[in-house]
Amino acid sequence: MRKILCFAVLTFIFLSCTDNREQILKVYNWSDYIDESVIPEFEAWYEAHTGSPIQVVYQTFDVNETMLSKIEKGHEDYDVVCPSDYIIERMLNNGLLLPLGFSSIPDSINYIALNRSPYIQGVFDEINPNINANDYSVAYMWGTTGIIYNTAHVTAEEAATWDIIRNPKFAGRILIKDAPRDVYGPVLIYLKQKELKEGSVTLQELMHDASDASIAAVENYLNQVKDGVLGWEADFGKDQMTKERGVVSLNWSGDAVWAIDEAAEVGVTLDYVVPEEGSTVWFDGWVIPKYAKNVEAATWFIDFMCRPDIAIRNMEVTGYVSASGSLEVLESQIDEAREPIDLSYFFGPEADSVRVDPVLYPDRAVIERCTLEHDWGDDTDKLLAMWSRVKGNNASTSTMVVLLAAVALLVVWMISRRNRKNRRRRK
Repeated sequence: MRKILCFAVLTFIFLSCTDNREQILKVYNWSDYIDESVIPEFEAWYEAHTGSPIQVVYQTFDVNETMLSKIEKGHEDYDVVCPSDYIIERMLNNGLLLPLGFSSIPDSINYIALNRSPYIQGVFDEINPNINANDYSVAYMWGTTGIIYNTAHVTAEEAATWDIIRNPKFAGRILIKDAPRDVYGPVLIYLKQKELKEGSVTLQELMHDASDASIAAVENYLNQVKDGVLGWEADFGKDQMTKERGVVSLNWSGDAVWAIDEAAEVGVTLDYVVPEEGSTVWFDGWVIPKYAKNVEAATWFIDFMCRPDIAIRNMEVTGYVSASGSLEVLESQIDEAREPIDLSYFFGPEADSVRVDPVLYPDRAVIERCTLEHDWGDDTDKLLAMWSRVKGNNASTSTMVVLLAAVALLVVWMISRRNRKNRRRRK
């Protein structure tokens, strides 16, 4: 990261000294979400294939909405950004994306087309029925939402349902992502099991359901859950699981991989499961924003990120799972100690029985009960208001205990500090 910051400073100086945007590519990505060494490699690769030099100005963000605001309100001229699925959908719906410019890329090195997973293509087809999202975006990393659990305290059967987060047996040791979309979707899927089995509603329809009745049902359920919640966490949950402070965590598969590996090093056994009721899949993807000034180089950069060896390196550094459908990427993940699973939906018919980590790549039977989340548009505020009520105005008992303890410590510290000052004055 330090190298990238220095690199960004130098390129900013370079940028301020030239107006030639054809030789500058501005990339805006999540923090710690790339192998740093691929950036100068892309610059050399681009010049070798096009004959034109390119300088990458690389910047990072930590919140989708921060990135979106800079483009939507600030009209920032980033050439490539990497938003999450619902933001891609919002940007597409609001006319904030430009189509990828394939015309200058030879077919032999069009890695976007050569390595696009059939599953990814199908999911992106669902984003907007009137606009082909595959023409405007390319998936970068992907995964599922599920349950990380401590096998010493939780059975596989107990972890196989979303209702584990309401199980009093684990009260005080349950961690939940502070991500309203990623909680609302699975909870609604759990609550609508009867309708799903009857066929009166589909998973996709549920992901568009922002009705007052459904929001109220999810809020009521979460109000029953919150007393047992150890923490609503943005990033510390996986660490708490490795330290056995938590034994159940509603989390993402990418964090699960990290937690399982880290826990194993200290003798703690964790596992991950997508509950039987169904769940959601998530994606982060490359897009070219409306105000980009170097669409051609942006497309080449996205194409380079899809090159199999680059995709593998980015997986290894970030710990997340590439959305590339390349068989080379699949081969890099083969683990003969694993049981064979069916990944033909993702990699094609050759992958109907392969041995890989099912946390990274879910078996076909698992993915068939998963669906993509969608942007709520104007109804987003209703979701955020519900989330705020659950976490804030109706804070759980454990949260209140923590807050009161913090206040008590602060009071003790202030009294102690005042006494020390008084003693110094007396002296």
